Amino acid sequence: MRVLTSLKSPLNELFLFELEDGSRIEAVFYRGDTLCVSTQVGCPVRCGFCASGKEGLIRNLSWKEIYGQYELVKGRRPIKRIAVAGIGEPLANWESVKEAFWRFKGEGLKVSFYTTGFPLSNLRELISFPHAGVSVSVHSLDEKLRRKIMPFAGSLSRLLEFLRGEIPRLTKKKRRKLSLAYLLMEGINDGYEELERLARLASELGLSVHLLFYNDALGFATLSQEGYQRAIAFLKEKGIRITLSNRFRKDKLGGCGTLVANRLI
Repeated sequence: MRVLTSLKSPLNELFLFELEDGSRIEAVFYRGDTLCVSTQVGCPVRCGFCASGKEGLIRNLSWKEIYGQYELVKGRRPIKRIAVAGIGEPLANWESVKEAFWRFKGEGLKVSFYTTGFPLSNLRELISFPHAGVSVSVHSLDEKLRRKIMPFAGSLSRLLEFLRGEIPRLTKKKRRKLSLAYLLMEGINDGYEELERLARLASELGLSVHLLFYNDALGFATLSQEGYQRAIAFLKEKGIRITLSNRFRKDKLGGCGTLVANRLI
């Protein structure tokens, strides 16, 4: 495994790795202290808005390949945090991700996750870990629409049943480290009816919402800044705690779903 190249923008640095079998994966250093790592070559979830998972799953990474992204970059950049939010669904490669997690923790790193939540048994184990945050991607609370934009993400009704059963058992401290991730796409899931459903669920579960800004990757329309602000105002009026996409996550070298689009060689 080696660093093939790195690409820099004013905000982020993307590292392209070549694995022993010739496969390539990406990690992104952002915020001045965080490395976002990948867990699979390709992704089985194949969200319709995500260029990184367009071709589906090619193979899982070993724990050494997940940890190796950090190992190859740590001498170059001051890494204090790991975001398991790059290419792949971490829960679908759970044994390798678990081993890498404990290795990261052994280095004194804070580790956070993005996941679509399946398999649910692995999500149950994950939320019990000493993580720095878990964000569960929902993106729509209409079952039919969610299947359209996230065709292999698992059943929305099963996910909601799980969350309603598990979250009340958590301590307040643990609950505050969980959030619902919602990627706004113009004309798809940004209507007030959709946002009302999201507000009701977040309120019921006592969770915050990570409201993501869509980076144009596969032709879905990016919401205007005005539309994004309207969604923020609507949710805040409902009393929902919101985390926003920061400038690093909007950057062309760090945007949700766009990592493979930056391969130049």
